Amino acid sequence: MSGTGRTEGGRGRLGNALSGLAVAVGCVLFLGGFAWGAVQYKPYTVPTDSMAPSIKAGVRVLAQRIDGGEVRRGDVVVFTDPVWGDLPMVKRVVGVGGDRIACCGEDGRLTLNGKPLDEPYLRDGEPASTTPFTSEVPEGHLFLLGDERRTSVDSRGHIQDASKGAVPVSRVDSRVDAVAWPPGGMIDRPVTFAALPGGVSAPGPVAPVLAAVVAGVVLIFGGAAYGPVAQRVGRSKAGTGGRGGR
Repeated sequence: MSGTGRTEGGRGRLGNALSGLAVAVGCVLFLGGFAWGAVQYKPYTVPTDSMAPSIKAGVRVLAQRIDGGEVRRGDVVVFTDPVWGDLPMVKRVVGVGGDRIACCGEDGRLTLNGKPLDEPYLRDGEPASTTPFTSEVPEGHLFLLGDERRTSVDSRGHIQDASKGAVPVSRVDSRVDAVAWPPGGMIDRPVTFAALPGGVSAPGPVAPVLAAVVAGVVLIFGGAAYGPVAQRVGRSKAGTGGRGGR
C-alpha cells in the first residue's frame, strides 16, 4: 500500500513539474513569437481594389519592414511618395533601375527590356494596360503597377513626371508577405521574375512566427489542463477502488 502511494505521488510530482515546464516554455514561445512578429511586421489595411485579385479592398495584410534596397521585381510593397499624394499605397514592383517598361507588345503583354512579360497575378482576360506607355526606370527607382490595371492609379499616371512614373526605393516602407484577415495565406513571388537579374525576394518569417505562437498556445493550455485532468482521473480511480473494496 505504502509503496503504491509513493509511486503515485512520484508520478504526480513529475507530472506537475512537466506541466509547469510546458506552460513556461509555451509562454516563452507565445510572447517571443508575438515580439518577433511585432519587430518584423506591421499590419496594413488595403483601402482599394487596385491590387485585386491578389489583394482585395478592406483586407488586413502583414507587411514586413524592409530596406528599399531589398526590393525585387514582383514584390508587393507599401510606400509613400509625396508626388503620389503622400499617403501609404500598395503596388507591385514590375521594374527596377535601368529597366525599360513598355505596353503593349504585339500580343498585348507588358514588355520588360524588350521581352514579353507573363503576369499570372492578373485576372484572366485582364489587359496588361488600358493605355500605352513607355518608361526608362531611373537608377534607384521602382516602377509600380496595380494588379487591377483598369482602375489602378499607379506609375502609368506619372509617366510625365521627372522620374518617369518611378518611385525612389527609399520611399518603400515594407513588403507585403501575407493576407492576415480574412485569412488568405502568403503572397506568392511570381516565378516570371525569377530568371531575371536579382531574382525574386525570399519570403519573410511569417510561417515560423505563426508556428511559435501556435505552439506556445498548445503548450500553455496543455500544461494548464494537466492538473485538473490528473485530479479527475485520480478521483475516478479512487472511486473505483472504493466500490471494489465493498
